[in-house]
Amino acid sequence: MTESRVTMRQKLPWLLEALAYDIAASLARIFPIDSVSDFGAGLFRRLGPLTSAHRVAARNLRIVFPEANAARIADLLDEQWRHLGRWAAEFPILDRIIADPTRVEVVGADRLAAIAAGAGPVIFISGHFSSFEIMPAVIVHAGVTCQITYRATNNPYVDARIRRSRWRYGVRLFAPKGTDGARELLRALSRGESVALMNDQKFNGGIEAPLFGLMAHTAPGPASFALRYGAPLQPMSVERKGKARFRVVVHDPIRLEDTGDRDADIAAGVRRINSFIEERIRARPAEWFWVHKRWPNEIYRR
Repeated sequence: MTESRVTMRQKLPWLLEALAYDIAASLARIFPIDSVSDFGAGLFRRLGPLTSAHRVAARNLRIVFPEANAARIADLLDEQWRHLGRWAAEFPILDRIIADPTRVEVVGADRLAAIAAGAGPVIFISGHFSSFEIMPAVIVHAGVTCQITYRATNNPYVDARIRRSRWRYGVRLFAPKGTDGARELLRALSRGESVALMNDQKFNGGIEAPLFGLMAHTAPGPASFALRYGAPLQPMSVERKGKARFRVVVHDPIRLEDTGDRDADIAAGVRRINSFIEERIRARPAEWFWVHKRWPNEIYRR
């Protein structure tokens, strides 16, 4: 009986969250795309500063831009909340955005076509830039067979809805983060398929590598996979051109050197990945996911 009551107490908030998601997604599908994007920007601009995540974002911005004055930090905080709000509001209607060829420009599409035609496999790497969910859609729409890593949400009902949304815009091969997901990525690479990973978030137990002058624990997986299969790292990024319009950039591939010292080679690969992430953040700072605690916890207690 007690176990049953605990289960119901757990399920009820999950079901309520799922209902709220359904209502928001249904409303988003009624209105024009740009209106939905504008609503998200306005909502997060007002509510974001009231959350604890605002303090995390402010600390991250001061780490990255120590020379910036208070006015510049305030402007960046405001901009990043608007960008984050647009991303959140646009997610339920990404299939509509992807279906409109005028809304997504792809720079380097010939590289994706070559990978799809047999110049793979590759290890796609990127970070949480702008509406980052557009990247996997562009990859699969180019004809590339690719396993996309993802982190499931705590609420299984919302997670199922997120997966259905991704299915609508073509992303259907998922590898969950963790040991099981890593095995699936290895099997995919062995079959000659590509894999895609996000590489800009804290990975406890990962390799320490510099990011904006501070050491950051970073996942070694992409570099390890690239060395094991002799495959290049294929960086990608997303830029917002205005409201719900985007530019997806397929950057030059990164080829890691295999010296025979696997640990050193993986560490060198991780440093190159962090260098790419840092370069993209500096280029378009307002469009990164600033609300994540990227550096060691003690940094945020100062």
